[in-house]
Amino acid sequence: MRHPRAAITRATLGLIPGADTTGFAHNPEPFVPGQSFMPIHRLPRALTHPYLLLTLTVLFWSGNMVVGRGMREAVPPMSLAFARWTLALLLTLPFAWPHLKDLRGLSSRQWTILAVLGVLGVGAYNTLAYVALVHTTATNAALLNSFIPIAIIALSWLMGHRPSLLESVGVGVSFIGVMTILSQGDPAVLAGLSLNVGDLWMLAAVLSWALYTLGLKWRPAGLHPMALLASFTVIGLLVLAPLAWWELASGAVLHLSTPALFGIAYTGIFPAFLGYVFYNRAVGQVGASRAGLFIHLMPAFSTILAMFFLGEAPRAYHFFGITLILSGIWLTTGFKKG
Repeated sequence: MRHPRAAITRATLGLIPGADTTGFAHNPEPFVPGQSFMPIHRLPRALTHPYLLLTLTVLFWSGNMVVGRGMREAVPPMSLAFARWTLALLLTLPFAWPHLKDLRGLSSRQWTILAVLGVLGVGAYNTLAYVALVHTTATNAALLNSFIPIAIIALSWLMGHRPSLLESVGVGVSFIGVMTILSQGDPAVLAGLSLNVGDLWMLAAVLSWALYTLGLKWRPAGLHPMALLASFTVIGLLVLAPLAWWELASGAVLHLSTPALFGIAYTGIFPAFLGYVFYNRAVGQVGASRAGLFIHLMPAFSTILAMFFLGEAPRAYHFFGITLILSGIWLTTGFKKG
């Protein structure tokens, strides 16, 4: 029989969002469905439903952590973050190029907002999460990361937005589902976890993500989404570049084998670029609180990925936890039409 802690670690690899994604939450300027990040508005409506886009995004993020942890011996974390966001920028520029001229008309205050959001979303979250994973276990990081939807609602409350009773209950039910999977159905497992300095870094990452998501309501109105994405990515890369340089100067070594290059390609194309595009479009339609709740789907997808790629058989607590997660999401989204 496998050691429970080992099983938990593998089952929770996907709980940390791989893309430094955001949502256009509560922006005074309404989201225009035709104003897409890329030509996804040309697809059939069923393929661009916000909940489908959120589900695909979370699937990309879950796969990102599996790939990222598999590459940790070949590509140091800061270098991986810099490489994947460089690739994401190259993918973004063809769509953003016609709209970059709009950046020239921004005021100093608007540039300050862009800088803060770019640092929080692209630069800070990944950096803090990667540092956390050096000092803490995947289980602890996954446990703390699952507080992101709760942090979004709590900060929204402080900013004057009062979540409905169903939203609060839905988050609570899905959170219990996450805890069920993390603990393998045994509360004693969670009680036995000990906190360390890495957990403080992870809490900082959770806070940066929540602030970033909610802070997007102050994004410059009228700026094309792809120009906004490009500006955030450039700002984030300016933060990540010295960190990656310091990492390599400190003795970290890159081993760019074929699997490592494929891994970088995956993290840049799916979690960083497509995940960002899908998540932003969806959040513009359903709001930050409901979109953030989909993060709780990560342990469900991790279970599925572990079954296919690691040969792990799902247990009863997996199905029970997934049922609770889906029930919580349904409570939050099923009674309210976007």
